[in-house]
Amino acid sequence: MIELLTAPTPNGWKITVMLEECGLPYRVKWINIGRGEQFTPEFLAVSPNNRIPAIVDHGPADGGEAVSVFETGAILVYLAEKSGQFLPTDVRHRKAVLEWLFWQVGGLGPMLGQHGHFKLYAPDRIAYATERYRTETLRLYGVLDRQLAQNEHVAGADYSIADMACFPWIQTYRAQEIDLPAFPHLKRWYEQVKQRPGLRRGMEVGRDRINRQPQADAETRKLLFGIKDDVQ
Repeated sequence: MIELLTAPTPNGWKITVMLEECGLPYRVKWINIGRGEQFTPEFLAVSPNNRIPAIVDHGPADGGEAVSVFETGAILVYLAEKSGQFLPTDVRHRKAVLEWLFWQVGGLGPMLGQHGHFKLYAPDRIAYATERYRTETLRLYGVLDRQLAQNEHVAGADYSIADMACFPWIQTYRAQEIDLPAFPHLKRWYEQVKQRPGLRRGMEVGRDRINRQPQADAETRKLLFGIKDDVQ
């Protein structure tokens, strides 16, 4: 059994999508990041970077003690290897999947996260910061669009953990006011993969727990964004 410690965010949904797609049994332990549960000693023992998601595998392949994994890229690879799905074993295709997975965790997610923060949540709208991250977001959309002009899926012909890593972040395009039709190959891929039943189930996990206005509460602002209210 996989224990998933998570919250309803794009990074959290990467893992629920994978778990639903590969059919591994799991249970969710919700971490209320707006109330600081990611800083508890129990959570830090599993995820020392105090970020969701993380997993604990209570039935690892070696039959030994439970294995914990943090960081979404590492979790996706771990689950792919455990299930034998969505990560090719031949050297060339595996290499491509890992390249695009690392591209997502190192670029697409962080840049869209920063653009979303400055556009939607920052207490002061800073034009330079918003434009800087929007420019980078659009560049990354272009990179992915060109890749998908040549390939059915993100890392080639087959659906993989690279697609699962990218989809939850691309789904934020409306909130981030990105013109998805301006990237026709990316739009084609998005419309195609969102029909997958496993992906749809994974993306529904925790929807009823979303805090759509985290900036509205002072304690949540401080915990999520490091923003403290001015003391008069």
